[in-house]
Amino acid sequence: MNVLIFVCILTAIIHFTETLSSSMRLAGVRSKQVATSLAFINTAFLVSRMSNMLQAPMLGGMVDNAIRLNSPDSLAFNFRIIIFAAFIGNVLGAVLIPYFVYLFEKAIYVFEKVGSIPRLFLEAVKPVNIKKIVKAFRLPNKNTFKNLKLKNMSTTFLWLNFLMVSIYAIGVLSSLYAGAQVPEFRTTASQLSGIVNGMATVLLALMVDPTCAFITDQAVRGKRDENDVRAMVFYIILGRILGTLVLAQLLFWPASEYIKSVTLLVRSIFVK
Repeated sequence: MNVLIFVCILTAIIHFTETLSSSMRLAGVRSKQVATSLAFINTAFLVSRMSNMLQAPMLGGMVDNAIRLNSPDSLAFNFRIIIFAAFIGNVLGAVLIPYFVYLFEKAIYVFEKVGSIPRLFLEAVKPVNIKKIVKAFRLPNKNTFKNLKLKNMSTTFLWLNFLMVSIYAIGVLSSLYAGAQVPEFRTTASQLSGIVNGMATVLLALMVDPTCAFITDQAVRGKRDENDVRAMVFYIILGRILGTLVLAQLLFWPASEYIKSVTLLVRSIFVK
């Protein structure tokens, strides 16, 4: 399999998984089991982390090959294709949200009976349950898009989510591309992805995630309507889609130049 295609598939899986994890909050509200739904989110992130683990050496190989062939422009083009693959993953995840909300809600109830993720998995792969899972398949319909008003929540955290997702999508790629432009210090450049991703981490930890948790908890306690959580999930996912389609592509070049500048600054310390 072509390396670029393989990396694109892994990237799509990562963003597909992260998009679906957003739907677990809604499943938690409907089942009144928010803590369990958050545990499911961590389990889902295992898929994302495994994909990242497989993706990292492939990306490194692409950079080394671009340096060997002296073709940084083709590397930039390939990286933009990878960013587009992130968009595809988010779209696929969004399309399957109604289906997976239903599955996660049922899984939470089964988990209460069996008490562990491995046992839950064994229950799911029983032939009778596989048939139920297949029959439960559903796509978004008109009702999916009803009552998605933002009047009861601030839109600030949604805009920050839009920015955060865009930054996360290009942080590592920007540092790798900067390394291809300064090949003798490419290890330094690759270690500087944090100066881009760090901003996204701050936004997630201080602004986005706490607000999502607050809205979810209020809905569970009956202080908010479930439609507020539906609206939150919808616009969070919309931000992921638009962020990887538009803003991430726009930020890729300036982020690479930013990391390249810092890399050159570091180089000036060691090379007199």
